[in-house]
Amino acid sequence: MTFSDLNLNRFLLNALDDLGFIIPTPIQEKAFSVIMSSKDVVGIAQTGTGKTFAYLLPILRQHTFSDQKHPRVLIIVPTRELVVQVVKDIKSLTPYMNVRFAGIYGGTNINTDKQLVHAGLDILVATPGRLLDLALDGILKLKFIQKFVIDEVDEMMNLGFRPQIITLMDLLPNKRQSILFSATLTKEVDNLLDTFFKSPVKIEVSTSGSPLDTIQQQAYPVPNFYTKVNFLKNILQDKETFNKVLVFVKNKKQATILFDEMNLALPKQVAVIHSNKTQNYRLRSVEKFEKGSISVLIATDIIARGLDLTNVSHVINFDIPKEPENYIHRIGRTGRAEQLGTSISLFTEAEADYLGEIELLMNREIDVFDLPEVIEISTQLIDEEIPRSELEESSNEKKKETVAGGLAFHEKKEKNRKVNLGGSYRREIVKKYKKPLTRGQKKK
Repeated sequence: MTFSDLNLNRFLLNALDDLGFIIPTPIQEKAFSVIMSSKDVVGIAQTGTGKTFAYLLPILRQHTFSDQKHPRVLIIVPTRELVVQVVKDIKSLTPYMNVRFAGIYGGTNINTDKQLVHAGLDILVATPGRLLDLALDGILKLKFIQKFVIDEVDEMMNLGFRPQIITLMDLLPNKRQSILFSATLTKEVDNLLDTFFKSPVKIEVSTSGSPLDTIQQQAYPVPNFYTKVNFLKNILQDKETFNKVLVFVKNKKQATILFDEMNLALPKQVAVIHSNKTQNYRLRSVEKFEKGSISVLIATDIIARGLDLTNVSHVINFDIPKEPENYIHRIGRTGRAEQLGTSISLFTEAEADYLGEIELLMNREIDVFDLPEVIEISTQLIDEEIPRSELEESSNEKKKETVAGGLAFHEKKEKNRKVNLGGSYRREIVKKYKKPLTRGQKKK
């Protein structure tokens, strides 16, 4: 099937032709007629399989001209970057159509957003917080919404947007079409569907949580943060193989430390983006990475869903995320559009359990390799790696110096001394993955 076989008008077909798109992806093909039927829809597909076009094409196909001021289509997404990306996709599909659209998100001048809404819109793309600000302020009227889209809803739940989403859905008219798209389907999302969706049609082109077959997944046991830095410096010397590398780090503090280290090793070839960076800086960094001006982009999970990048050769999981679904989204930045990609995960002993849970979600094993002999094992630790007992001892010593008469102290009761070893599954995971300092054969 080609896009010409779908019920698209010539305006959309011309735009797709300009973009060089001929064949729809499975999720685009399956979702088109269902969304056109105006039924509520839940679409499950891997990151990088064209979910955005899957809902935009039928929505734009049904678009009719109107001079109505308030939007008829509302699309909410979790991050600023994804707002920018969806707006970019709408623009690419509508050069031959008369469609008014805009994107709004927090961290910008709200008066500018008010002016955009006041000027009149057909389609509004927004993050939940800023959208709710405008709606409760009375500037934005949601009673005219006919189609409501939630993209990457599970990530919104992870980011704590559940109260805002529920409030927004209560403000929407009952007579509307609700469309939800995501790469994973969690219990919390199921609860949302039961409450606000009307007998939704589920479209699933792959099992929720399954990885793309185009991605080769590798993992290495590494004892600590700075040994991971040494590993990264070593492999990135091969600039021909590692030509466009996206590195995910769990928090902005570690991302900043890693950037400082890598910037010394690869001057002017590395950028970092996280929530403390300004929107303009983040957009410029992504643009440089996309154009090839820099070869390494360090990022936190908060912007994982909003990156639409092409030809990423490798995704490096500098750490293993606690939520296995986030791993799926991370590695989905490579191996896109049927191209081959590679993900490399670096895990410490404390992160071994997370890797096992990822394998359970994917229902497949990740290839684990020994740490190469050339990698120097660092003894330097960051604050998060210092044993808690040492931190507490240091803290207690300081308190004893400042508090007269010392500190009140009592022994724990015997029942509180127990250690939760986890279930038999966790012990098996420990056997498989732990003891990263050894360089012998992989333990099975």
